[in-house]
Amino acid sequence: MTIAAAPSETGRAHRSAALLRAVLTHGPVARTELAALTGLSPAGVSRGVGALSGLGLLAETPRPGLRSGRGRSPAPVEVVAGRHVVFGVHLAHEFATIAALDLRGRVLAQDRLPHPGRNPHAVLTGIAQHFPGFRQRHQRGRIAVGIGAASGGWVDPSRGVIVEHASLGWHDVPVGAVLTELTGLPVRVDSHARALAAAEGLYGTGRAGRSLVHLFVGNVVDAAIVSGTTPVRGPGSTAGTVAHLPFGDPATTCGCGRSGCLEAEVAEWAVLRRAGKASIAEVVDAAARGEPEPHRLLRHRAETLGRAAAVLLDVINPEVLVITEPGIARVPDLLAALREVVAEHSHTCPDPHRTVVAGSFPRDDVLAVAAGAVQLDAVFSNPTALADRLAPT
Repeated sequence: MTIAAAPSETGRAHRSAALLRAVLTHGPVARTELAALTGLSPAGVSRGVGALSGLGLLAETPRPGLRSGRGRSPAPVEVVAGRHVVFGVHLAHEFATIAALDLRGRVLAQDRLPHPGRNPHAVLTGIAQHFPGFRQRHQRGRIAVGIGAASGGWVDPSRGVIVEHASLGWHDVPVGAVLTELTGLPVRVDSHARALAAAEGLYGTGRAGRSLVHLFVGNVVDAAIVSGTTPVRGPGSTAGTVAHLPFGDPATTCGCGRSGCLEAEVAEWAVLRRAGKASIAEVVDAAARGEPEPHRLLRHRAETLGRAAAVLLDVINPEVLVITEPGIARVPDLLAALREVVAEHSHTCPDPHRTVVAGSFPRDDVLAVAAGAVQLDAVFSNPTALADRLAPT
């Protein structure tokens, strides 16, 4: 039986989240400005700032030389980034990324662990064995908030389960429960598309609270839909499943048994098979150097994604569509090519150059940010929930 939070508790959580996000976006910021930004009364702002300061999430940052009308120095409020640490585990096709991040989403450190095969128990056990040493090296007196775990495919965050990850061959893997037991830290699990959408909302393109769609293209192809700060998951958390949209070559057979699926056309493994390269980084680097064949393959990929993006824009009508794809992040004309296809095929997008943008995070940090953002989003969505479990170690 689930007991709903009392209305006063829910309201307090919403007010605290609004304050913390406002400070993250606008800080250092005066309390008077926070009242205008959040709609809270001055007394409500003072109570909220006091509570969040007590959790070590906010601090006043006096600016010498500035005086108020009563002669007191104003004390703008800022997020305390360095007191806490969030750990992340990203599960990719061939390796896991273990990361440490601060509350501003900055990657402090990351390690990459090749998978010891495809068995989920072996993969998660290997991560757990590596984690204590990583934590000891990089926590450095900070308070550990918990672990965020992210992967592609179908992920149900309510149960902490990877329901289906086609390229790993995983089905119904309870990642959250297993990693919690093995590490002793609270673990939250979500898809990397939703996690990166949350990160965009906290630190990137979506900071203004705009509705957005995030399209992630790696060895799996996923999308996430966010309205304001609220992710759209749907029953079973299947919203954003775009891997099998019919935008690929009809002659290309997908692992699902059908042909012409988007993922079978644009996933990294599909590009590598055509390019004869060992990694997508090699293909992107070659295209950036101007090599014709790698560039042609990535341009075809971008144009195919453009057709899918046009449909997502027409059906969902977000204010912004963010694409995380390594070629687009590195080779500027690929984003232009994608936008041209959107302009040709979308009926509702008036200006693809403003609406369709590349992801905000460096290529080398994307997977680490995705993993950490699962926990960071929880902190900024309900900071008061931390009070019961945060303690220095």
